[in-house]
Amino acid sequence: MGNPEYKKGRAPIKEKKEFAEEVIQIDRVTRVVKGGRRLRFRATVVIGDRKGQVGVGVGKSTEVAGAIKKAIAKAKRVLIRVPLFKTTIPHDIKIKYKASKILLMPASEGTGIIAGGAIRKVVELAGIKNILSKSFGTNNKLSNTKAAYKALGLLRKRSVPEKYRDKKEDKKEIVAPKSQDKPVAKVTPKKETEKKD
Repeated sequence: MGNPEYKKGRAPIKEKKEFAEEVIQIDRVTRVVKGGRRLRFRATVVIGDRKGQVGVGVGKSTEVAGAIKKAIAKAKRVLIRVPLFKTTIPHDIKIKYKASKILLMPASEGTGIIAGGAIRKVVELAGIKNILSKSFGTNNKLSNTKAAYKALGLLRKRSVPEKYRDKKEDKKEIVAPKSQDKPVAKVTPKKETEKKD
């Protein structure tokens, strides 16, 4: 018997990844030292399971692959749970992070993701399918990614209006407790006798 991972000369079966990964940006960054300049690569990565979990990480290394690997490891450590309402977010949110200012708004079914660049990737991997967004500040991808991540982390479930909340709760019948077979003896309080001097 051969290795079960191989099927008649084919490549081994790849395991399904727990999180989807998207590389937002890869930059060449230099650090000036006494002997000259040190060149490294900085990778900005977003990971998510498309079911409400999302994380953002930044990694630096002398190689691109190493930077991406570090960024993914960092993103896994800072995963957040995004409170979804059907296929959108529960309420509007506006946030400022450094020079980035973004506005996220819930959208009706069929709207799609109205967002561009870095914000779109963060929202997609969080599992949001309908949303409206607007960026007012910088076009810096790293700042916009971090701003979108922080905005999703500040969302609250309790802000969903009551008329939109799911009212389909399992209504259980209230059953009266069964009476005991043995009759319970009534306890009568003893009369306090006045002490005569």
